[in-house]
Amino acid sequence: MTLKIVPSQESHFTGLRDALDIVAREKRFLVFTQAPPLDQCVAFYRSIFLHGHCQFVAEIDGSVVGWRDLLPVRGEVRAHVAELGIGLIPSARHRGIGQMLIRAAIDKAWEKGLTRIELSVRIDNANAKALYERMGFQTEGVHRRAFLVDGDYFDSVAMALLR
Repeated sequence: MTLKIVPSQESHFTGLRDALDIVAREKRFLVFTQAPPLDQCVAFYRSIFLHGHCQFVAEIDGSVVGWRDLLPVRGEVRAHVAELGIGLIPSARHRGIGQMLIRAAIDKAWEKGLTRIELSVRIDNANAKALYERMGFQTEGVHRRAFLVDGDYFDSVAMALLR
């Protein structure tokens, strides 16, 4: 097994969209229940690159198995803040890859001069919440009924890491 954590490139976009779709269809981790069409995903991924934002992919033996992005939040008064997004296909979980992706995100955020990283995690995603806590993120609050999936509501936890 050859694992690489690398900045996303055009050659990753189809695999990245496929990984997004796998995770989205689990209906447990993302705000999507399926990935948007490939052309929309490619446009989004290109915009990340063109605006100098940060996205990395995790590859195992050349296949995209996960991603993490660090995207700015809206507004000049929040220019010091980025939002962390991360996902791993099921076969890539519990192997330390998520921790490597988050460490790379934190390092890149501090390198870019950011001083706050935010994320939101569904309250029933105990594994992810525990990982974020191990990486230094702290709970700041609960968003009640933040997700509605197949008629069921789920709360989410707002977390942040400050420099």
